[in-house]
Amino acid sequence: MEASSSGITNGKAKVFHAVAKDVNILFDELEAVNSPCKDDDSLLHPGNLTSTSDDASRLEAGGETVREKNKLNGLYFRDGKCRIDYILVYRKSSPQTEKREVFERNIRAEGLQMEKESSLINSDIIFVKLHAPWEVLGRYAEQMNVRMPFRRKIYYLPRRYKFMSRIDKQISRFRRWLPKKPMRLDKETLPDLEENDCYTAPFSQQRIHHFIIHNKDTFFNNATRSRIVHHILQRIKYEEGKNKIGLNRLLTNGSYEAAFPLHEGSYRSKNSIRTHGAVNHRHLLYECWASWGVWYKYQPLDLVRRYFGEKIGLYFAWLGWYTGMLFPAAFIGLFVFLYGVTTLDHCQVSKEVCQATDIIMCPVCDKYCPFMRLSDSCVYAKVTHLFDNGATVFFAVFMAVWATVFLEFWKRRRAVIAYDWDLIDWEEEEEEIRPQFEAKYSKKERMNPISGKPEPYQAFADKCSRLIVSASGIFFMICVVIAAVFGIVIYRVVTVSTFAAFKWALIRNNSQVATTGTAVCINFCIIMLLNVLYEKVALLLTNLEQPRTESEWENSFTLKMFLFQFVNLNSSTFYIAFFLGRFTGHPGAYLRLINRWRLEECHPSGCLIDLCMQMGIIMVLKQTWNNFMELGYPLIQNWWTRRKVRQEHGPERKINFPQWEKDYNLQPMNAYGLFDEYLEMILQFGFTTIFVAAFPLAPLLALLNNIIEIRLDAYKFVTQWRRPLASRAKDIGIWYGILEGIGILSVITNAFVIAITSDFIPRLVYAYKYGPCAGQGEAGQKCMVGYVNASLSVFRISDFENRSEPESDGSEFSGTPLKYCRYRDYRDSPHALVPYGYTLQFWHVLAARLAFIIVFEHLVFCIKHLISYLIPDLPKDLRDRMRREKYLIQEMMYEAELERLQKERKERKKNGKAHHNEWP
Repeated sequence: MEASSSGITNGKAKVFHAVAKDVNILFDELEAVNSPCKDDDSLLHPGNLTSTSDDASRLEAGGETVREKNKLNGLYFRDGKCRIDYILVYRKSSPQTEKREVFERNIRAEGLQMEKESSLINSDIIFVKLHAPWEVLGRYAEQMNVRMPFRRKIYYLPRRYKFMSRIDKQISRFRRWLPKKPMRLDKETLPDLEENDCYTAPFSQQRIHHFIIHNKDTFFNNATRSRIVHHILQRIKYEEGKNKIGLNRLLTNGSYEAAFPLHEGSYRSKNSIRTHGAVNHRHLLYECWASWGVWYKYQPLDLVRRYFGEKIGLYFAWLGWYTGMLFPAAFIGLFVFLYGVTTLDHCQVSKEVCQATDIIMCPVCDKYCPFMRLSDSCVYAKVTHLFDNGATVFFAVFMAVWATVFLEFWKRRRAVIAYDWDLIDWEEEEEEIRPQFEAKYSKKERMNPISGKPEPYQAFADKCSRLIVSASGIFFMICVVIAAVFGIVIYRVVTVSTFAAFKWALIRNNSQVATTGTAVCINFCIIMLLNVLYEKVALLLTNLEQPRTESEWENSFTLKMFLFQFVNLNSSTFYIAFFLGRFTGHPGAYLRLINRWRLEECHPSGCLIDLCMQMGIIMVLKQTWNNFMELGYPLIQNWWTRRKVRQEHGPERKINFPQWEKDYNLQPMNAYGLFDEYLEMILQFGFTTIFVAAFPLAPLLALLNNIIEIRLDAYKFVTQWRRPLASRAKDIGIWYGILEGIGILSVITNAFVIAITSDFIPRLVYAYKYGPCAGQGEAGQKCMVGYVNASLSVFRISDFENRSEPESDGSEFSGTPLKYCRYRDYRDSPHALVPYGYTLQFWHVLAARLAFIIVFEHLVFCIKHLISYLIPDLPKDLRDRMRREKYLIQEMMYEAELERLQKERKERKKNGKAHHNEWP
């Protein structure tokens, strides 16, 4: 929020190149022109306890008053003129003094200005303030192809037909009765970001007169200035040798402790933003984005991009788009749940379960589990109907289509954002080779086909061997997860009997629910513990692969961590959905683990209730823990830092820290950038789509969490973290491919959940083949009469194995010992020719399940591909705007050049220096 003043100044400045680009080592006799002859204590300022105030002041045109304000706000050098573009932090006690001195001399040789300040609370900490003059910014902006505004955009509205204009009039009349865009931010509050309404072009000093320059001090915004300075620092040498270059290596070897751009002052103000306006962009972001009072407002993405850069802006754009797309999914999921609530009283199956007081079920575990009436599971049958009803299949198809629509429309949204942010034609520059790769393969070199320079080379055999070892490590860790799930299975098998023999009647009567609940909580603790191990293993395996560039390293690490986290988080859910109760055998011939423990059976009302509990508990606990760690940990760390300062200097003494020291005391951004933020949301997307047929409320929980997540992340970026470097990116990277993979997996898993875990298929088979309406083509509730009895088989109690025989004989139900009990399966009676063999209904159900899986998958995949084909990646109006912009840019550049030549011709005529062969 910097005021602009004065006109266009096109003065030409001479740029001093102290040394060549490739060899910029300066020794004691070589110094930069605009820097002192010493680089250590001569630049060091002892600091002042009252050298700053909390309120940042606006930049005005000249004057001693403005300079004094600039000195106090902590954003400028001591002269009040030079704005601080970057901060380096080191300790005097660091042993890397010589490297640092050479590096700083080379910094000044590149034209950057430098000042040093000592810390107010620790004299060992030194802050190096860097400022890039106009000449340096212009030179490197041209090298980096930084796009800058040069002409206002001219919009042409397409001609509308009379019918469409009438509809617009009717809509506008209707809108008068509605609130005026309550979700949009006030235009008076947000600044007019000039670059969004201007055509941009790569900056060129030769054509500087084409660009809109009101004030050279504010032409390059703070994010662009810090990005240019960081670009310079990454290419400055600190020792002789071709690999002794760059700030990252100095941060790695301990020469510098930290490096970061400054925040634009305080995020709080004594005055209201409505009456006095925003103090700075940080304050504006806090009030309009990070504050909880604006949770229902759209995000100011242009302002986020201006302050934090395109990469972080794209993350919040994607998160906002994902959250917005969750609204229809959450509404439909809630509708499916409410449909189950409203049809609960009319559900024939739950009625029969609740009325089945004469049906005695076999024990669900050995010895200690008693016989139970089927009516005792009435509550669980009703809860199961809330999630497993006639609308479940429709919702599964809808969510599969929704995932495709979400990804396809995100492509269009990303294209619009990329156009507005000048990312369409932006290509990532050739990345530098990682230092570890150079050190490992420095002896082998080959010519780079792009740069034409020799560079380290990794042999194909070495690369393949490393990839094989890394893949083996991934497979081993997945086996560790499976082993953990196996341990949970054993826990469930053992504790069912323990809870069945418990003294408390509440736990004894609900032994299966208690087992599931405790198993889920233990599983969550194991998940959190293994996450710590996975991060270290992923780092080890990624470094073992020796990726060539940072982006290759990041993609490899991201893929490994996602695989580990996904398998860790969903393995137990897959077990409950597809394996629990499927391979238990039948009474009298149970399958056992290590010939000892009987496998766990489903509840008499089905296995879906276990899957719902697993998803609900894991989803809620995981999101709550992540939100606490994201915000709670930085808050605690920053509070602890402030507490230590108060203890050292006394609570009665108020110290006004300069901005660089305030930012240094904040938490640095995660070492992996936005990895943790993306990973959390991608895993949530998996929960929302993969098992949504079993838990229709998952999109609603995700929506509520994301509304909080956006503001938590915004608050964290604005108030708790140091300002990250504004970096550019065209899209969300490898995460888009992962999202597409999850979308494909969700179709398969939902098909299997409906066909295997749910009772949807057995009910359809009964309604059309075995029920009262068999052969009539109907499947209403009246056709389900007798379904519960038909889905239960009969077992003779005398056929129990000795170790499975229950302690009770069941005489408490009828006064005499029971002879028969029932269990969930399609098997013949004990008096048949082949006792306990599969019935014909079993094979009909199995065939119907397989047919449903095939039909469902092919149908949904066809719909997904059709939708992706019909929805173009670029909106038509955007394509037209891009074509028109290219045309107008050529026209305007030609007109501007022609106008300049005509002015020069007139000036020459006035001065008497006209030539007859001039053009035009």
